Amino acid sequence: MNLKEIYSDLLLNIGFSANEIQQNWLDLEKAYSKKSRHYHNLTHLKEMIASFEVYRDKLQNPNEILFSIFYHDFVYSASKKDNELKSAEYALSVLPKNVNLNKQLVFDAICATQQHQHNAIEDINWLIDFDLKILAKDWDDYKIYFEQIRKEYRIYPDFLYKPGRAKVLKHFLENEFIFQTDEFRSLYQEKARANIEKEILLLT
Repeated sequence: MNLKEIYSDLLLNIGFSANEIQQNWLDLEKAYSKKSRHYHNLTHLKEMIASFEVYRDKLQNPNEILFSIFYHDFVYSASKKDNELKSAEYALSVLPKNVNLNKQLVFDAICATQQHQHNAIEDINWLIDFDLKILAKDWDDYKIYFEQIRKEYRIYPDFLYKPGRAKVLKHFLENEFIFQTDEFRSLYQEKARANIEKEILLLT
């Protein structure tokens, strides 16, 4: 998968110039390639876009969702609680005035990746599920994922990190569903729940 190509095609389609595309790509690549990013990096984007490609036909607004994928973790700091809001604001700031894109949908979609709660807009539910698909990986891959998350939060000692991480995971289990679309629920719900329960045991 060539991320730059997918990104460039998208921006060309919605009204960016070639120069703007090149500069914005460099900014995006730099943001997602920071040394502090062990999980929220370009590999994470590739995995989300792989899901997007499979389910593109289910989306009412595929360009908005693809743009949201590229920018949903643009701003990421383990010590901050407003990463999604800042990412959404940044995503809108790079859009030209006459862009062929629903800016409100982009803003709402990126913000929705903070809480991962069911949304009235089905496109946003797909985006949330693309973001959470990692939870249903085979255990070895899931273990790599939570170890990468731990590295991103390495500024916190275990006595702070472990209860915090367990709380986040329990929140997923307290919801009726982890995934927001019927498709992902039927495919991945059980696997994700088993992985989360297993990780919680390791944290306690």
